[in-house]
Amino acid sequence: MGEAVLTARDVSIEYEVDPPVKAVRNATITLHRGEILGLAGESGCGKTTLAYGLNRLLKAPALMTGGEVVFHDASGRDIDVVALDGEALRTFRWDKVSMVFQGSMNSLNPVMNVRKQLHDVFTTHRPAMKRAEREARSAELLNLVGVDPSRLSSFPHELSGGMRQRVMIAMALALDPQVMIMDEPTTALDVVVQRGIIREIMRLRERLGFAVIFITHDLPLLIEISDRIAIMLDGAIVEEGDAEKIYRSPEHPYTRRLLSSFPSLRGERGDFIRTGAAAGGAA
Repeated sequence: MGEAVLTARDVSIEYEVDPPVKAVRNATITLHRGEILGLAGESGCGKTTLAYGLNRLLKAPALMTGGEVVFHDASGRDIDVVALDGEALRTFRWDKVSMVFQGSMNSLNPVMNVRKQLHDVFTTHRPAMKRAEREARSAELLNLVGVDPSRLSSFPHELSGGMRQRVMIAMALALDPQVMIMDEPTTALDVVVQRGIIREIMRLRERLGFAVIFITHDLPLLIEISDRIAIMLDGAIVEEGDAEKIYRSPEHPYTRRLLSSFPSLRGERGDFIRTGAAAGGAA
């Protein structure tokens, strides 16, 4: 395993409502350079809240109440993410760690074309870039994610769901981050498009070398694409290990239940199928 790029220790996050909700409880994870770390668990277990905490995107009433998050920059400098504020925090986001949000294919501004939305990333974070450089980089990014650069002139409603998702991935890659957090990046896409997006993410990871935290409730998918997997339950990470180990010998009962909740493609059909078929035949 390579050197660490992001370390989170004993992170706790609460929603300050009445009564307070402990969304993340003493979560500890380490992400290594170039790896894919899968974060799995049922809806509401705290996966997205933890991701927002790692990238300092929490908004009230969410509050990180404990723990530390350290980014280990490629330059050798350690950055205390929790202590960042103002310009330092703005520079850190998207430059060091970027995020593809849940349902992000609907996050594009509907009244701006793709060109304008990509250019805005550079005018905000790379103000010294000239227009021709922004145009060239935008075209390069679309090529990277498998979208024809002619689509720079398109508005979001002119793109398919899969193409919008690819544009969002291109935006997340714009500043060459060392870490990309992907929160359910294939939600609401059909299976064929999902597989295309996953293949693209794997190809880009191999080519560009960034590390990925991939968040989903789809444990079989994570076993297929991840190097390591962390399992969350009720805000806590209850098991973590190599993807092969999680698949072959899960230790926590919840991990075993997650794995058993997905039907096998082999073996006999279940009794409920046979019963249903018999009932249908008798009708």
